[in-house]
Amino acid sequence: MPQARGLTILIAEDSAADRLLLATIVQRLGHTVLLASNGAEAVEVFCQQRPHLVLMDGLMPVMDGFEATRQIKALAGEVLVPIIFLTSLNHADALTRTLEAGGDDVLLKPYNPMLLAAKITVMDRLRRLQDTVLQQRDQIARHNVYLLNEQRVAKAVFDRVAHEGCLSAPNIQYRQSPYALFNGDLLLAAHTPSGDTHLLLADFTGHGLPAAIGAMPLAEVFYSMTAKGYGLGEMLREMNAKLKRILPVDMFCCAHVVCVSALRRSLEVWSGGMPDGYLHTQATGQRTALSSQHLPLGVLKAKAFDHSTRVMPMLPGDQLFLLTDGVTETTGPDEQLFGAQRLQRVLEANRDPQHLIDEVEQALRQFQGQIRDDVSMVQITSQVAQRLGMPAMLYTDSGQCSPLDWSARFEFRASTLQQFNPLPYLLHMLMEVHGLRAQGAQIHAVLSELYSNALEHGVLGLDSRLKRDAKGFARYYELRNQRLIALKSGFVRIAMCVVPERQGGRLTLHVEDSGPGFDVASMLARPLDLDRLSGRGLSLVRQLCPSARWSDEGRTATVEFLWEALA
Repeated sequence: MPQARGLTILIAEDSAADRLLLATIVQRLGHTVLLASNGAEAVEVFCQQRPHLVLMDGLMPVMDGFEATRQIKALAGEVLVPIIFLTSLNHADALTRTLEAGGDDVLLKPYNPMLLAAKITVMDRLRRLQDTVLQQRDQIARHNVYLLNEQRVAKAVFDRVAHEGCLSAPNIQYRQSPYALFNGDLLLAAHTPSGDTHLLLADFTGHGLPAAIGAMPLAEVFYSMTAKGYGLGEMLREMNAKLKRILPVDMFCCAHVVCVSALRRSLEVWSGGMPDGYLHTQATGQRTALSSQHLPLGVLKAKAFDHSTRVMPMLPGDQLFLLTDGVTETTGPDEQLFGAQRLQRVLEANRDPQHLIDEVEQALRQFQGQIRDDVSMVQITSQVAQRLGMPAMLYTDSGQCSPLDWSARFEFRASTLQQFNPLPYLLHMLMEVHGLRAQGAQIHAVLSELYSNALEHGVLGLDSRLKRDAKGFARYYELRNQRLIALKSGFVRIAMCVVPERQGGRLTLHVEDSGPGFDVASMLARPLDLDRLSGRGLSLVRQLCPSARWSDEGRTATVEFLWEALA
């Protein structure tokens, strides 16, 4: 055993002879010696010199070695200062008393130099080990503080990106309880140019920072494509492709992606790998379960990914409730899960949907559950369509180079109609005309309705009267998908013409389809009624654009938008 050298050792012994003997032995071992003749003096020397090790006699005047040991240990704090008691007492009794006082070992009289050297070496090894542990602990603590600070900065950026949409809207309620600093659940909401609300509730594999790595790119796709007017299908394809490209093979993203349209009084839903959501119909009090019908995002390659959605009526006052599996997987004291059955009992007992989230939280508290995953819940209420307003969009141009005299004509044929949504592209072109930006929401809503009417009623030959009830809604969009897949011919033509005028300018839009047309006079004679579920398209266009007109037996629609030059 290699001997310890170069230590400062305090010898506390009331016998001068023993003190001299020990000092001689210790000095011959290569250590520096400090001397004290009683316990009080030993404490004073320790305070002044801070020795590495103490040889302490138990029975001394003024203050015995046991009290001195307690005080020295208190003064040393976390630093290990080994204290070896010097005693002629029975070994077992001596060891018991010294350990109770805080001593670390015992050396019996008469002193054996070799045994003393061995004990000093062992105590020094423990002291150095303790010092190493404390240094590593402090290093880990500093590194932890550094990492936490980095995570807080990253989380602040993440929260700003994730919550830049319309989660603060009065018709949206939500609760999120992250299991770690970062939330593996992601909740996003944003308005489309036509005033619809897109909402995404996602649950990445795991929790904490690893589970949040896909949130930033997912939020980027969600917000940018929503602002440009893309539908759920295009957005879902892009989300899946991006996550498939960037996530590790053992990670994926379960998600609810929905579009709540107050104008169309409809709910469009895509759900992959999530617990059931619930649509509460205010008029009947019925709560319809919305089960997951797809694999999570980031699992399938683009060709195998299914972006088909479910569409159903959602009238003003109806509420959609969504949650992540952190709710049902909360564990109670007996290791039982909160589970879907307890959640169902909360849903069945609920009498006011506005308080549903609070009641689920109360049930979790009463369950005395231990959260093992991120917990998220959101509820959105469909409202009566308000005045349209364009979402805040940032334009990098100066506003001085607006295209003011141009026209363009497009013809979208069968193969394009099956897989391409031209509206975001067309809207982007029109928003380059600075005078039209203030009317962007109205233009998008009108163009969307005209394009949908041309495609669904003209090219596909669908009858809007099917959408008179919930079953009819489902049947209508089932037929739409079937006929779109089987489409072999037909077209939708869109012509845009921008003409400058003295006080501003004029935009003229023509939308033409290859369908059989309809009885224009009969349709225009109907009152402007937006309360019904079917036949709302023409009423909506006429309300948003009074200059709308139809020709060619209803196959061509023409609308105009005017703007005034800025002073």
